[in-house]
Order: sequence, then C-alpha cells, then structure tokens
Amino acid sequence: MERIEVKNIKDVELENPVLVEGLPGIGHVGKLVAEHIIDELGAEKIAEVYSSHFPPQVIVLADGLVRMVRSEFYAVKSEKQDLLILVGDHQSATNEGHYELTDAYLEIAKRNKVRRIYTLGGYGLGQLVEKPAVLGAVNNKALVEEMKQYGVIFKENEPGGGIVGASGLLLGLGGLAGIDGICLMGETSGYLVDPKSAQAVLRVLCKALSIDINMRALEDRAKDMEKIVARLREMEQTGMHEVASEEDLRYIG
Repeated sequence: MERIEVKNIKDVELENPVLVEGLPGIGHVGKLVAEHIIDELGAEKIAEVYSSHFPPQVIVLADGLVRMVRSEFYAVKSEKQDLLILVGDHQSATNEGHYELTDAYLEIAKRNKVRRIYTLGGYGLGQLVEKPAVLGAVNNKALVEEMKQYGVIFKENEPGGGIVGASGLLLGLGGLAGIDGICLMGETSGYLVDPKSAQAVLRVLCKALSIDINMRALEDRAKDMEKIVARLREMEQTGMHEVASEEDLRYIG
C-alpha cells in the first residue's frame, strides 16, 4: 500500500461547500455529530482514504467480513448549504501521518472548492458535565466575533495543550492555504462517549450554517448515556468501579 491512497467513488458538483470534519477524538463528540449529519441528510459517499499511517488493523463487520481502516468523504447538496463531510475509523498513528493525511484531506477540500472548514471535537474536563458549553478556536481573528454570536466561548490559552490531530491541523494548514477554519469543542468528561456534548456542538453548527437537522437520535443516545452515568455515580459511591467498567462501558459506542 502507498502511504496514502485516495479512492474516488463519485464526482459531485458542490456550490460553495463547507467542510465538516468529525474524526474520532475525545468523547467521540465530532464523530457522533458528523455521522448524525450523514444519516439525517442522506449524504452520499464520494471518496475513501486509505493509509499506512492508520493503525495496523482491519474492521470486522457484522457478517464476519473485514475491511481496511479508512477515512471517508460524504457530500450533501442542499438549497441552504452544500456540505463535504469527513469521517473515519481512526486518526493517524504517527506524527508524520497527521500532516500527510491532513494534506490529503485538504487536497480533496480544495478540489471541491471548499470555502470554510469546521472541525468538531470534545474538550475533556476530567469530570462529568451536566450542561456542556462549546469552546472555539479559529484561524482568522475575524471569525471570533462571528462565532460568539452562536454561543461559542473563547478562553485564553484554552485548550491548554493545543488541538491535536486533524481537528487542529486542518485549521493550521487550511489557514496557510487561505481557507477559513473554526474548531468547535464540546465540553465532555473525556472518558465516555458523549452524545450530550455532541448535541451542544450540533446546535451551534446548525446555527452557523443556517440548517435544520433532527436531533432525536442523539437525544435518545444521550438519555441512554444518562442512565449509565447515573449507575456510574452510584457505583462510585459504593466503590464498585470494576463492575462499571466491565458491564457498562462495553455498551457504549
């Protein structure tokens, strides 16, 4: 396999599209949002990206078949806003790979004349969050006031360690290529899949893009998660941490 292989599935003509990135990360917040948009808007897969920078494994499907780890691009044509959506199984397992894969993602974005990038992720707090806020980072100072109008919070020197992976590099390398970029980070514990944080991020994204997306599926997942969190809190009080990790967390995904 080449270091990066792009398999084009379908050519589409998008008008002033926005790229939405939702690769795996903290709380799987971005991944939940991007996959929800794909499902709700009936997005069409247009490309697959394979790379030796991904972890050395395959994905086992429900019927027992396997497939290679990959990233995928989906397209949505809409009267309000055309979208190009990036999702995937994993991010790069190497530092060099993060840069090379981001370059490949940006080439696909430029080929489709993307005018703006939204990267989505979680902001880990290390504790359970009842009402997650959405933090922001941008590659163009003019975007700060615009995003504040949608309730995005900008904190000095936050996140403290910077933004790792594609969510950060798409802003950095995208800015060098002249593409505006915004990262939306939903507050989350950082150790559970967090559909409630994903809802908070999706609400902001919908406002920013002036689109409507049904959130029922995310709401149902959030309710299921609340039940699990309630059990975890109960187990913390009774010292049953091991039972929680074995019985409950396998359910989350």
